[in-house]
Amino acid sequence: DRQTLVAVLQFLRRSNLRESEEILRREARLLGDDLGNVATVATSSPGVAAVAAVPPGKGETRGDCGVGPSSRREPVLCAARSLGGSPVSGPSSKITHSGDVMGGAVVVEDQPDVSAVLSAYNQQGDPTLYEEYYSGLKHFIECSLDCHRAELSQLFYPLFVHMYLELVYNQHESEAKSFFERFHGDQECYYQDDLRVLSSLTKKEHMKGNETMLDFRTSKFVLRISRDSYQLLKRHLQEKQNNQIWNIVQEHLYIDIFDGMPRSKQQIDAMVGSLAGEAKREANKAKVFFGLLKEPEFDVPLDDEDEEGENEEGKPKKKKPKKDNVGSKSKKQDPNAPPQNRIPLPELKDSDKLDKVMNMKEAARRVRLGPECLPSICFYTFLNAYQGLTAVDITDDSSMIVGGFADSTVRVWSVTPKKLRSVKTAADLSLIDKESDDVLERIMDEKTASELKILYGHSGPVYGTSFSPDRNYLLSCSEDGTVRLWSLQTFTCLVGYKGHNYPVWDTQFSPYGYYFVSGGHDRVARLWATDHYQPLRIFAGHLADVTCTRFHPNSNYIATGSADRTIRLWDVLNGNCVRIFTGHKGPIHSLAFSPNGRFLATGATDGRVLLWDIGHGLMVGELKGHTDTIYALRFSRDGEILASGSMDNTVRLWDAVKAFEDLETDDFTTATGHINLPENSQDLLLGTYMTKSTPVIHLHFTRRNLLLAAGAYSSQ
Repeated sequence: DRQTLVAVLQFLRRSNLRESEEILRREARLLGDDLGNVATVATSSPGVAAVAAVPPGKGETRGDCGVGPSSRREPVLCAARSLGGSPVSGPSSKITHSGDVMGGAVVVEDQPDVSAVLSAYNQQGDPTLYEEYYSGLKHFIECSLDCHRAELSQLFYPLFVHMYLELVYNQHESEAKSFFERFHGDQECYYQDDLRVLSSLTKKEHMKGNETMLDFRTSKFVLRISRDSYQLLKRHLQEKQNNQIWNIVQEHLYIDIFDGMPRSKQQIDAMVGSLAGEAKREANKAKVFFGLLKEPEFDVPLDDEDEEGENEEGKPKKKKPKKDNVGSKSKKQDPNAPPQNRIPLPELKDSDKLDKVMNMKEAARRVRLGPECLPSICFYTFLNAYQGLTAVDITDDSSMIVGGFADSTVRVWSVTPKKLRSVKTAADLSLIDKESDDVLERIMDEKTASELKILYGHSGPVYGTSFSPDRNYLLSCSEDGTVRLWSLQTFTCLVGYKGHNYPVWDTQFSPYGYYFVSGGHDRVARLWATDHYQPLRIFAGHLADVTCTRFHPNSNYIATGSADRTIRLWDVLNGNCVRIFTGHKGPIHSLAFSPNGRFLATGATDGRVLLWDIGHGLMVGELKGHTDTIYALRFSRDGEILASGSMDNTVRLWDAVKAFEDLETDDFTTATGHINLPENSQDLLLGTYMTKSTPVIHLHFTRRNLLLAAGAYSSQ
């Protein structure tokens, strides 16, 4: 979109970011004089650039809203935001990764030009008539036909907020107060937290530093409405000459119009509730390679029962290799998989191959789960955890468990009879015969053997922990703004990664090791590699804290959950946001991909588990039952069962096969978002297991499908 581009270039020039300006100009092939020609358009109003912040998807939608590029005035800030990595079509999205542009954009996002953002509230009607305007619209919507009423009711909340803020900004404090008191009770219950923040903004000065407010101002609130309902609204507002409301609709809302039947109240309720309304349909159109990568091929020796003792050590006897059926299962390339070399993945070491062999043997003895055969659950309770347990992780082979604590320590336990040992000192290592077969045993110092190791280094509560797939490393992230990498050979800290300036809420290793992701209070997620001290990618776009992060099983995508009540899926290759999922009514705290990579399960403070089809970008299920925040979600190894753990002290098991079978994902549903969720999720609930008084904060299926759960006993 040319005008957006020009506005961004001018903004960069004004901010003396010459280098970024050059790069952008080269990318967009705009010459200096081009900029001059369009400059007149772009500064047609003081402090505000005429920028169409919404890239035109289908021309008709743009025309229908009656908003051409010139009539949409959007503050300069929005243009700058588009560099941060939010999905923006047009040339600007190509430059997400030239370091300094990105840096520049993120800085801009942190300190928006508040006066520019707020100045859009200058245009004002008669303050005494605001209540009349709003109640008139309310009356009109409540008296309209049932089929339109549900859709048009979505307007209540964003209009209420903007009208209130407009009154406050123009210093009509008593009118604002009476407006708030009269109408705040009509808003949906899931906006209560936002309204609480809003009620504290009673003076123009309060608006300056308030982030929630600025988000609401700068990101257009998205409503998805059928063409019929939209025409009805437009006619009503134009007949009534109700310009105040019509201005807000054009200025601050993005109406995503679709052809077809209006949606029912249930369908709308399932999808709304996030900080910026629903996701635009365009946001979920990009192709996603959700298939799995092909496993490397190697022979798996079949072992007899009597070799058990030998295999404990992880060194299978040399036998004539016979192909095990498990080894030869995944020879065919998944048609939905990304190209094998789409992102560079680390080479397999010999020890990794050995581990894969062990894994396949375990898999051969795996229990097939289902409604008739539920897993046993083994619960690890942290007793006397008065330091405050804030994070847990378990290694893939279930041999170690780590706890992150509020006293800034990280504690690692061995859960097998094998104790944790450190490597010997350098002087002792020099005496070892490096050619001997058991050199890996000899380098370990028996004197250091213990069941528990405590790692000191953070200077604030530890909110996230993650073991590397090869069990050599451990990540921890903390309120102190750092992510630390620890060696599990020496139990010392190897690196402190500094990129976040605020608390880091979560971190996770890629399923292939080497890469990891972190997300925090600064609203961005960062992708790192263990051998780089700066992030490789910055994923910017969420409107509030990034509370949880997860790698897709093929490592090409990362899911992030946020306090803005949305889940985003990011492409690791280019940093683009390829999916935005809305529907939760509270901050997201847990994410889990199904083992086949096709589905995502998410849990939040609203006590609901939502299921998403990644390929189609649709919600396909809702599991109700928990009564408190869901902090843990995990699919069984073959994906038949989904386990969820919550602060309500229960673990629940759900039938994942049934939840995902015969989904209606026809083109119409995909195009309009008319989702039809099964009425009763109780049919999918296979079991509920109570703890005495222990909130569940982590779940893990062992390689043989035993379910491990963990949490700290709370005496309340």
